Amino acid sequence: MKLVTIIGARPQFIKAEPFSRMFRKENEEVLVHTGQHYDANMSDVFFEELGLPKPDYHLEVGSGSHGLQTGRMLEKIEEIILKELPDGLLVYGDTNSTLAGALAASKLHIPVFHVEAGLRSYNKLMPEEQNRIVTDHLSDLLLCPTQTAVDNLEKEGITAGVFNTGDIMYDAVQRNIEISKNRYSDGAWLDELRDEGGTIPSLKEKEYYLATIHRAENTDDDTKLREIFSAFEKMDKPVLIPLHPRTRKRIDELNIQLNNVTIIKPAGYLLMLYLTANAFMVVTDSGGLQKEAFFLKTPCTTLRDQTEWVETLENGWNSLSPIDVKTILRTVSRELLCVQHPQPRLFGDGNAAEHICQILLKGGE
Repeated sequence: MKLVTIIGARPQFIKAEPFSRMFRKENEEVLVHTGQHYDANMSDVFFEELGLPKPDYHLEVGSGSHGLQTGRMLEKIEEIILKELPDGLLVYGDTNSTLAGALAASKLHIPVFHVEAGLRSYNKLMPEEQNRIVTDHLSDLLLCPTQTAVDNLEKEGITAGVFNTGDIMYDAVQRNIEISKNRYSDGAWLDELRDEGGTIPSLKEKEYYLATIHRAENTDDDTKLREIFSAFEKMDKPVLIPLHPRTRKRIDELNIQLNNVTIIKPAGYLLMLYLTANAFMVVTDSGGLQKEAFFLKTPCTTLRDQTEWVETLENGWNSLSPIDVKTILRTVSRELLCVQHPQPRLFGDGNAAEHICQILLKGGE
């Protein structure tokens, strides 16, 4: 079987590695990197650490408005499909890269295979929600990470070609967490956090919050951004936050004071796994990090009003928080009863890549 696979953003690099490793044993995969994430710390490092094959095509689309970015990808992906003539096109998740790939293939009558199908936040103001809905309705095989995702599709009348494969990101975490521990234990993780002046942050395992803030609904809203960092300043433990330069610029523009916060550049996958596993709690607006925290049994607070990963909310492993200082602090300081109970197994058996390969090769039978 010959596939064109579209990737373009950090979470997709992580998801792609388990599948590519399995699929390429007996099949042909043409890997297309759209360049949606183009910073070295958000892109190149993942290929190096994960051993992901070098892309056959790099579109170098870069940043831009949603319409501009998606349109450029659509044009270039169409050219690749016409040249490669694959048996199908595979996409991951809910990015503009995913939407562009699905549109290009569908219009050329090439089957679309969507890994991580069926997610819903039920907030159509989110561009990710728009992307995933359209992609699901264009897809021929819908490869769902959870039963909730299967149920979401059924509500929209999509039942043909739907499979619960388990979550492929769970495959990646299981495979890489021991590598991460071997690389960053015995204080090596602190050396990695050394700033340009040579200073190492005074952090201890399980005695810091790991935070990430990247969604436009938070970073582009002055009031929300101030509330978030005001809450960080009042937390009972130091806050470590890998921060994209764009968000750092916003903080400087708003003259936000950082006393309880240590900012580092975006971290590679293996370091991020270690930081997540050894945090007291994760505080984030990221969908992927909510799951990784759950997989690594680290409690999480999500700075959003809804989540597409509702499974993580069971037993309080994850809790949603609207953006105001008092609510954030109250949610973060909740009693963590979750750690006293066995964690429910909701994301499959850790062999999603194998299940997906079997479904594709059997044509969805």
